[in-house]
Amino acid sequence: MQLYRNSGIRGLVLLFFLAACSPTKKVVTQAEMPPVAVIPPVAPTAPVMPDLSKTDSQLTNLLMQYPAFFDSILIHKKDWNVQIIYTQVNRGANGVPALKNYYFNVNPANYFYPASTVKFPIALLALQKLNELKDKGIDKNTTMITEVGNNQQTAVYNDPTTIDGKPTIAQYIKKILMVSDNDAFNRLYEFLGQEYINKKLNKKGYDDVQILHRLDIVLPELANRQTNPIKFLDGTGNILYQQPLQNNMSQYAVRNDSLGKSFYRGGNLVNGPMDFSKKNRISLEDLHNILVSLVFPERVTASQRFNITEDDRKFVLKYMSQLPTESTFPPYSADTLTYFPAYCKFLLLGGDPSASLKAMPGNIRIFNKPGDAYGHMLDVAYIVDYDKGVEFFLSAVIYCNSDGTLNDDKYDYKTTGLPFMKNLGQIIYNYEVKRPKQFLPDLSDFKFIYDKQ
Repeated sequence: MQLYRNSGIRGLVLLFFLAACSPTKKVVTQAEMPPVAVIPPVAPTAPVMPDLSKTDSQLTNLLMQYPAFFDSILIHKKDWNVQIIYTQVNRGANGVPALKNYYFNVNPANYFYPASTVKFPIALLALQKLNELKDKGIDKNTTMITEVGNNQQTAVYNDPTTIDGKPTIAQYIKKILMVSDNDAFNRLYEFLGQEYINKKLNKKGYDDVQILHRLDIVLPELANRQTNPIKFLDGTGNILYQQPLQNNMSQYAVRNDSLGKSFYRGGNLVNGPMDFSKKNRISLEDLHNILVSLVFPERVTASQRFNITEDDRKFVLKYMSQLPTESTFPPYSADTLTYFPAYCKFLLLGGDPSASLKAMPGNIRIFNKPGDAYGHMLDVAYIVDYDKGVEFFLSAVIYCNSDGTLNDDKYDYKTTGLPFMKNLGQIIYNYEVKRPKQFLPDLSDFKFIYDKQ
């Protein structure tokens, strides 16, 4: 600093000396001075957030080969929040599967409402909790009575869809996997409790998951934090295990999830996005990995697996793939107009009610869990062809809401969602049929005897 001051003094003396020796010049007044150009301040540029979406050129190129099906998907992938995960399964000589993932526009930060797909991990958690309570003498076929702890809860004392009229975890899971029954999900949600659900899923590495409410019933946040008292009874009505009303006091990460440009609330149109920060959340990648953990438990770490028995695992796989027209209890096969063969089969079959059971190839089975709500359509699937030795995982989500308004029941499921799911499933299936494989899989472990065949 001292050097800077001395240099400044010497500079001033030099300027004074030069000015004194210079010829006299006209003094310019301020009015005669040329105007000074004023440089406007530069507005700070908002930081450009990097696109963290995962996209593989192989999958993109495959979609581009079918412009009639996917041109709009490629153009609107961000607006429609299209996300796809395709996993190839390559078997070694010993039959051990190696998995290779391909992604299209996959980003967990891009929120979508997961709809009924949340029922899948809840079914697995219900079996896990039963396994943790096995010393109580209960299992998935034990009678479960749901009681009420407050006036916002409802009870269940019988189930007319079972052989003996008694409600069980097994029957609830069947209903969830075959026809995506909402009440069945709510009963498992109440058995588990909100705290158990989120803690167990987070512990398995699904950190961004928040399952916060029942389905098909609107309740305040506190009511969804509270879950019903539960009793398990033996064949003579004795209580084997009793669980009181649970009240979850846990705090969850604050979210800013919102969707749409307007929404209906109480019959009134509200301009502005709808707040989803207190609604269920789970990423497509988490759902996909949960399915992988069920199909190939050995391909994930021990901490990611669900603590269920092999019998339970086979039970879930059976009813994920059983068509409702093959079901005796629940008696879905008695109502094929409502529960047609492709019901709940979005990928590959497009949920097509015109596809008869005979028209569907018996060599193909789809182990999946779909969902649709608030304009979102999803499906998470493991698809096999026993005859051709084909197996692959495919998960996808698309936002089908061209008018941007929520709760108006005007979604583009039939015109956009289902055709996308059907076409995507078919082009991946056809690609897999042609894809060379050194060793074909033995798929006998994925063959089941269904209720009606």
